[in-house]
Parts: sequence; C-alpha cells; structure tokens
Amino acid sequence: MKKTYYLFNPGRLSRKDNTLKFTPVDEEGNEQPPRYLPVENVGEMYCFGALDANSSVYNFLGKNQIPVHFFDYFENYSGSFMPREALLSGKMLLAQVAHHTAKNKRLSIATKFIDGASFNMLKNLKYYNTRGKALDELINRIESYRESILGCTEIDQLMGVEGNIRRVYYEAFELIINDFDMNGRSYRPPLNQVNALVSFGNMMCYSQCLRAIHQTQLNPVISFLHTPGERRYSLALDVAEVLKPILVDRIIFKVLNKRMIQVEDFETGINSVVLKERGKKTFVQAFEERLEETIKHRTLNRSVSYRHLMKLECYKLSKHILDIEEYKPLKMWW
Repeated sequence: MKKTYYLFNPGRLSRKDNTLKFTPVDEEGNEQPPRYLPVENVGEMYCFGALDANSSVYNFLGKNQIPVHFFDYFENYSGSFMPREALLSGKMLLAQVAHHTAKNKRLSIATKFIDGASFNMLKNLKYYNTRGKALDELINRIESYRESILGCTEIDQLMGVEGNIRRVYYEAFELIINDFDMNGRSYRPPLNQVNALVSFGNMMCYSQCLRAIHQTQLNPVISFLHTPGERRYSLALDVAEVLKPILVDRIIFKVLNKRMIQVEDFETGINSVVLKERGKKTFVQAFEERLEETIKHRTLNRSVSYRHLMKLECYKLSKHILDIEEYKPLKMWW
C-alpha cells in the first residue's frame, strides 16, 4: 500500500534508479544521512521545509502520479506539484462549467456544501454537549442559522450564513478545549495556539481533498461555493468545508485535551504563533491515524476509511454534475 511521506527538514530530493533519494540538511546546511524511498511505495509527499529538486525529479514524480504539497513557515499552503491529469474528460469539464455558470445549479451545490458542513459542526457540538460541556445555547443558535440556508438566493448570502454559523461554532472551542483559548479566528498568521492548529489542520484537509479530486474526472479549479481564483484549486476548498469538522476539528480537540500537543510545541513570534516540528509531527500522526480509521458505510454496507470517504464525496459530486444522481453531502451518522 502506498504511503504519505512528510518532509519536515529542508533538503535535496533526487532520483536514483527507481528510487527517490532525500538528503536532509541541518540548520548549518550540513548534509545528513540520505533516506531512500522506493517510488512504488510513495503515494504523495508533504514538504514543510525548503526542497531542492530539479526538473528530472519532477518528471519522474509526474510519471508515477506522485503529487507534492508545499507549506510555508506559517503552515500556510503554498501550492502543489500535481501530475498531469490521468482521468481527463471533456464531458465532465463541460458539465462542470455549465453547473458553475447556471446560477440555480451552482447555488444548489453550494447550498449542499454548507448544509453538510453545518450539520457536521452541530454533530461535534452535540457530542461534547453530552459530555458536560454546556453547549446548548450555541447549538440552538447554529440550528437557528441553519434554518435560513435553504432560503438563500445568492452565493454571497449563503456565505454570510456560513460565516455566522462558523463564528458561533468557534465560540464553542472555548468551552470544549481545556487550557487553551481561541479568542476568535485569526488568519495569516494565526495569533494563538488554537488558531495555529486550525490553520495547519485545514491546509492538511485541503491538500487531501485536492488529492481525492485528482483521482476523479473533476476539474479542481472550477468550484461552486468559493469563487474560482488565480492559482488556487477552489473546488478543494468547497469539498473541505464538509470534511473539516470531521477530520480536523475532532483531531484538534483530541491532541489538546489529551495533552498530546502542549504549549512548548508552539513557537511564538511577533503577532504570530506556529507549530514547532514536534507539534507538526504529533498532529500529522493523529491526522494519518484518523484517515485510516474505518466506519461501517450505510449505503455500501462495508467498512470504509475516512480517506476513502473523501474520494466518495468527489464521486458523488461527479454523479450530480453528470445528472446521474443528486449530490447529498456527507453527514455524520456515527
């Protein structure tokens, strides 16, 4: 089975026969012992440090369908090297564009994304409410906002409702998380430890959604909720909305409340907080474990992993766009 590799140290990536050779360097620029990665075992790579590689390596990665995702110092997603689409479909491209340009069709899909995302947020809050976190008032406010989702007639209006829901949802983080305060959402860079974890986790989820989209015939730059922009895969942002409460937020609650990540795992600068290497590794390990967990799928009647649920979400969206079957967003039933 192919694995995801995380490169936390800066270094040089090269090809040696049918093997990838990664040579890390220390803070003084001294080379460390190389690590060899058989290409048939590599599913994708995440780079959190500077990576030195030439076009020959990227050609090799492309031929073997291995994407590489890059993050900057503040854990912001910088971009990805994505292999050439192996599942190109003119029919899908035309249908996807048609669903984006037709206002009612685009609004319908965008509404489903927000419906699924807000449902999963509520599911998280109800889970912790039964465990003594006193979240009734916040749950009622989100349920009230959810009632207006289906009445939205514009994307901007829908995004406004989503913003109100998420603002209340993040208020609940103050009650769910022990020993840390969130103090609202802060971006680029995050201003405290909880926000640093949210930013890091969201980018991990975004990258995984991009990978899942790439395994279908969908085009990642044509989106429905988020406005397509220059040099970003906005459809991955759409799909990630549904999955972040399931994949990211539950991990944040786990690693903080179980003290797997503590204050010393963060680096505080001027108006910024970022994860240190140990904190990143801890979160990544928890994220990978979450992706490999399985649940009994009610429709397929078999156990599937959370990683596979991401791919299924993209397949469902594909069927909707091709007018095969109406898209129903993933809603936690467990």
